[in-house]
Amino acid sequence: MALLIVEDQRPPDADAARYTSALEVGDVLYFEDLKPGLSADDIAWLLSTRADGSGLHKNVSYRPGQNLVRGYANKSDAERLRLVMQQYSEWAVEFLGNFLTPYSEKWALDYASFRPIEENGRELPLHKRNELLHVDAFPSRPTFGGRILRFFSNINPNEKRVWQVGGGFDELAEKHATAAGLGSIGDGPSIGERLMMSTGILPKRSGYDRFMLRFHDHLKEDGEYQAKTEKHLMEFPPNSSWAVYTDGVPHSVLSGRFALEQTFIVPFDALVRPEVSPLRILEGLSGTQLTS
Repeated sequence: MALLIVEDQRPPDADAARYTSALEVGDVLYFEDLKPGLSADDIAWLLSTRADGSGLHKNVSYRPGQNLVRGYANKSDAERLRLVMQQYSEWAVEFLGNFLTPYSEKWALDYASFRPIEENGRELPLHKRNELLHVDAFPSRPTFGGRILRFFSNINPNEKRVWQVGGGFDELAEKHATAAGLGSIGDGPSIGERLMMSTGILPKRSGYDRFMLRFHDHLKEDGEYQAKTEKHLMEFPPNSSWAVYTDGVPHSVLSGRFALEQTFIVPFDALVRPEVSPLRILEGLSGTQLTS
């Protein structure tokens, strides 16, 4: 697992294949001096905003498919937030698509977000705490073995965004997947889950999705893992951007505010290294097909 510094903003296709492979094995693509495609006025305005203080939202979210924004504090901000987040989302899609051409016509565009709240010292429920190492899974958006690719931009003009990352997913799963309940996933969803899926309260999920949700929570609950696992510090200074598969790289956010982010779901059949995907690693450990 490494920080791969990218200097060319329009790589040839050969480099695109290298970058997709590096991401899939757990590396982080790092763009050192890359301002997002927003005006100085829009960035200054974002720096003056704050998230909804109701506790319902960790961040401001933007849903490109619906062109809707959620999580803002003032209703008067809604339209400008929508326009700015739409512009960031479109820029992120175009920019990252130039680097990851094997994905760019196959990925599904997921939510974008703006994170205006200082991460250090945030009081959140255990399973929402960002300073604890975890891998990502979305309760409302199952992937059925597809991967969660996230692209971040630090628009804070003065402060770094500081992460920690853990080891590779293969090692993580080998040590912790059994305790997280991998062996019971083949039994299918519980009666309660089946009822909620049949009535639309929960989306239909594969065994893979059910386990990844458990794994996210299990890692945050495991105090020994949090205290003793090897961690690597990664610092992202102002005007930097980075891309990472957050479903495969255990990560936490120690400090920072004012980050933008766009999420992509990369389908399994678009992967260039499917054998190192979380799906294949978990299926190998469990001896069970997990996409149903």
